[in-house]
Amino acid sequence: MSQGKILRLPKNKKKRQLYLIVAGFLLGLLILAILTPSQPGPNLNPTLTAQTKQHQELITSWAPNARQMQKKYGILASISLAQAILESNWNQSELAQKYHNLYGVKAHGNQASILIETSEYENGQWLVIKDNFAVYPNWQASMEDHARLLKEGTPWNALQYQHVMAAKDYKKAAQALVADGYATDPAYAQKIINIIETWHLQRFDLPT
Repeated sequence: MSQGKILRLPKNKKKRQLYLIVAGFLLGLLILAILTPSQPGPNLNPTLTAQTKQHQELITSWAPNARQMQKKYGILASISLAQAILESNWNQSELAQKYHNLYGVKAHGNQASILIETSEYENGQWLVIKDNFAVYPNWQASMEDHARLLKEGTPWNALQYQHVMAAKDYKKAAQALVADGYATDPAYAQKIINIIETWHLQRFDLPT
């Protein structure tokens, strides 16, 4: 039965010291290689990075106004931002681009309006209909009209969005938007919550 080789230190003192120095150096290199994080690979999707930057810039430009709306009307800044993002598809929808309507708010009375196709969820299915939507001079006016709508309700029900306004956190407010009839999409509340948590929009909320 053969025996495996056993690593032995040299008997010569100088050689033994040199051996220990080299072994220690190699061990140090090994530990350094293990502890040093690997460098990130090349960016395989530069478009995604550019889009993320655009989204962040849009949030940054909207956030101060959303906080002002919370001070003035009481609607959580995170809700104002998330709804604007969802309803306008990051400010890319026709309503947002051409008519500064970030929230899909429909026109009432003598308000300036435009007739546009939209999707509504009714009786368990999506339907394409045409309706009159409000036209604004700028996005700031749209954000304020949205906040005022939630605060003051509709012409036929001043308490239409009372549960949204009473909510103390974004999750309850998002769920109340559906319960109070702001949106017909059954997944609307979860979409709003996902946007807020993905982009950490709750950091803009003022203490309630």
